[in-house]
Amino acid sequence: MTKDTLRVSGVKYTSAASGYFEKRQLKRSAGVWGLWGLAVAAVISGDFSGWNFGIAYAGFGGMLIAFALLVIMYYGMIFSIGEMASAMPHTGGAYSFSRAAMGPWGGFVTGLAETIEYVATTAVIVFFSASYADGITQELLGFSMPPWAWWLILYALFIALNTAGAAISFRFAIIVSIISIGILLVFAAMAVFSGLFSWDNLFDIAPDAGQSEFLPHGVLPILFALPFAMWFFLGIEELPLAAEEAHDPVRDIPRAGLWARGTLIVTGLLVLFLNTGILGAEVTGAASEPLLDGFRVIVGDELAAVLALFALVGLFASLQGIMFAYGRNMYSLSRAGYYPKFLSLTGKRQTPWAALLAGALIGFVALYVVDFLGSIDEEGAGAVAGAIVLNIAVWGAVLAYLLQMISFVILRKRYPNAKRPYRSPWGVPGAVVAALLSALIFLGFLLNPDFQPAVIAIAVVYVVMLIGFAVWGRNRLILSPEEEYAVSGGLHGDPQAEGYGGTIEDELLAKDGRE
Repeated sequence: MTKDTLRVSGVKYTSAASGYFEKRQLKRSAGVWGLWGLAVAAVISGDFSGWNFGIAYAGFGGMLIAFALLVIMYYGMIFSIGEMASAMPHTGGAYSFSRAAMGPWGGFVTGLAETIEYVATTAVIVFFSASYADGITQELLGFSMPPWAWWLILYALFIALNTAGAAISFRFAIIVSIISIGILLVFAAMAVFSGLFSWDNLFDIAPDAGQSEFLPHGVLPILFALPFAMWFFLGIEELPLAAEEAHDPVRDIPRAGLWARGTLIVTGLLVLFLNTGILGAEVTGAASEPLLDGFRVIVGDELAAVLALFALVGLFASLQGIMFAYGRNMYSLSRAGYYPKFLSLTGKRQTPWAALLAGALIGFVALYVVDFLGSIDEEGAGAVAGAIVLNIAVWGAVLAYLLQMISFVILRKRYPNAKRPYRSPWGVPGAVVAALLSALIFLGFLLNPDFQPAVIAIAVVYVVMLIGFAVWGRNRLILSPEEEYAVSGGLHGDPQAEGYGGTIEDELLAKDGRE
């Protein structure tokens, strides 16, 4: 039997095979607290490792300014994303928003940016978790394993957790988020009452000629610190990816995003001031395990290793949260046909097991290759590997942020009367400010030679994927909810209310016209 097709905007949609969507179902399992836990869990590891490299570029003062700029950017962005998610309550997230605003190519470019962000971010968290775990086993048990062995173990454990069911994933996210916040509060209390915190430590980087202790390397390096300051918030934007697994996504996603932002601002400021004030800015800027190093200064190596067991929970929280994100991102792009369709299979537990496995394989290979290349250097191989993959993650995030804010502005003008149950209190100006700050971070990437390996790696990925989509993918798309919404001009695409495929798909495939 010949399948019905529809050609729109240079792509071709084919009717889904019988049972296609039944094999790609997700289960609604999350309330507002589950979504809050998911958002905080996705980000909280940024308080444990990664953020501190920005101090090496810009000093404490530059990092503080970068933090303030990002608070503004994330408020404008999350407000905007909350509005778009309420209008498009399906799993596609950033890809979905850009697809509706900028067509199939815009949706694919944005969705790929998020895939890069989340797969690379997961790899970074695996990298730092392995470093923490190996440090603990060396201190307490006297044995060590090669990094790749830790990576393999961590990926296997968290694929198992994420495929066990969405309800388990959300409960785990709540628990580990609360524990992680507790660990950070314990560290903050110990730092304050130990008497070891010093304001002078915040400014112990010797300033360059003509510069100040507050900005020891001048103003321009603030641009270079911004990608690392993003580590305090990167991942919170994943909330729309849980739209088809939330009980009430229209109400709860914006609310969970607001509460999560407040939580992360407080924990980020505590770590930025107290961790740096204990270790000193110069040491903090080069530390692979800044929080663990802070515990070591306060209580000594042996007890610090015990505390690190709890600190490891923070990394595990984000490993769970970001793995959830790349699984749903790849699932939605696969379900629509941008990626191979088998990646959106969900199985009996209604979790995207194929996408989770594929993202883990890509992340493991990337870590292994980058670590091998970094080992060629005489010193700092581990730091080099972690920083390169971190930069890849942030670059993907910045591109996705910029395109989403552009999409917000376009959708406000293109669909002024579309149903928007939640509206951004900052409106178009908030989206424009967030877009400008995203562009500023993007500029910082281009100007900093240290980021060139990450930029080159992402450029190669984009060239390969865009060629693949042009030759193969664009002729094999499916009218998933994200595509239905865009093709119908916002009339279809709420899977909670309308289901998947069926008469909706028939209506769209039968119409003769253009978007």
